[in-house]
Amino acid sequence: MLWAAVTLVGLGFILALEIVTRGYGQPGPITNQAREVVFAPKSGPLLYAGMALTMVVLTWRQRFIALGVALGIDLVFFLVRWALDAEMMFGNGALWVLLGCAVIAVTRRTGRERTLLLKGVGLGLLLVAGRKTGDAWLLITSKTRPTVLDPYLATADHALGNPSWVVGRMLRATGPVGSTLLDWVYVQLAVAAVVVALYQLRHVGIERRFPRHHLVRTFLVIGLLGPGIYMIFPVVGPVFAYGTGAFGTGGEPWALADLWPGTAPPISPPHSMPYDDITPRNCMPSLHTAWATAIFIHSRRGPRALRHAGTFWLVATLTATLGFGYHYGVDLIAGVVFTVTIEAALRTIDRGWDRSGLRLVAHGAAVFVALLLGYRFLPMEMARHPWLYGPLLLLLMASVVYGFFRLDQRWAAAAGPGLGASALEALPQLADIRQEPSLPVAVALTDEVRQR
Repeated sequence: MLWAAVTLVGLGFILALEIVTRGYGQPGPITNQAREVVFAPKSGPLLYAGMALTMVVLTWRQRFIALGVALGIDLVFFLVRWALDAEMMFGNGALWVLLGCAVIAVTRRTGRERTLLLKGVGLGLLLVAGRKTGDAWLLITSKTRPTVLDPYLATADHALGNPSWVVGRMLRATGPVGSTLLDWVYVQLAVAAVVVALYQLRHVGIERRFPRHHLVRTFLVIGLLGPGIYMIFPVVGPVFAYGTGAFGTGGEPWALADLWPGTAPPISPPHSMPYDDITPRNCMPSLHTAWATAIFIHSRRGPRALRHAGTFWLVATLTATLGFGYHYGVDLIAGVVFTVTIEAALRTIDRGWDRSGLRLVAHGAAVFVALLLGYRFLPMEMARHPWLYGPLLLLLMASVVYGFFRLDQRWAAAAGPGLGASALEALPQLADIRQEPSLPVAVALTDEVRQR
């Protein structure tokens, strides 16, 4: 019933976005997703990442069959597009496999197996649809918010030493190599998230159920709540408000001046400024920072290679958001607090509304609101007293981060010494095996608990 309710709410939300975007004369998320069944997708890697999430519920034989079918379909589309000299992009095969799994779940599966396969398909489609709904949200922000608050953040950013201007000059000094690498990291953030999620969901095919909490949940909640803050605090970013723009939008005549990244803007009383109806108002908070922080948090309990990869992706994403002029430094602080608070809330719910968790969530929410209010009403004080407000901003962020990791360690210790997260989640499943006997599952779960 819970999954059905979530599905209905999600479909209603996407339908509402479709109606609103069509009102602005643009195709909505449903139309754009339907196009990719036949036409060239916007992001092939994202579609294959969504298929990979769905495949966690399949057996190894079924996974190889699904991958072979997807590659075969993509090969056919490639040959047809090459013959017609059409736009080239792979990924249609992955989308066909996702839809095919949904049909098989409805027509060929029953009971728990049907539910599990539908959950897997839903997980994959949510990742894919999240990109489309995000694009629709960005369009809505640009159409409904004619003015932006960039001068407020640019002024407050003086407290941190104008990091976007500093990192922007450093990135330009590295030449095309650094820019190309960071651009790839920035664009493929969802693929990195899928790698971490696949590690967390690696036992689903054996256990025949999803773990209680995993990265995809955090990702989706961030994507659901973040655009709402965009509407409250519309900001376009330094490269648009103080530079030449990017992606063919912004810059003159809308920019206040052509200052980024060569010269930091002078300290003066901020004011809202009009901007075009094309550039998204998607800076506060930085959701790329939020998602990269979630990847970092969820990679901490993985093997060493995964932990290093999570750290690299966080550092590279922070560098890219600042170096390309997409965000101010204060955006990143808000993004970190935003994610850690959401992660704490999700884990608190999983632990029966633990009181210490609720206190941490309240603290994180209070810090986040205080940051937004400070950026809006105290930017001049921040700029005039950087040695006071700069460390204060960092301390506020650190208090939330430290509280989260300290509480997470306490939860892990209370759960049982020597047992890892997946083993702990496996314990209640052993009781279910008595009702639905399955020797391979019982052996796998018992061995995992014994080893951990």
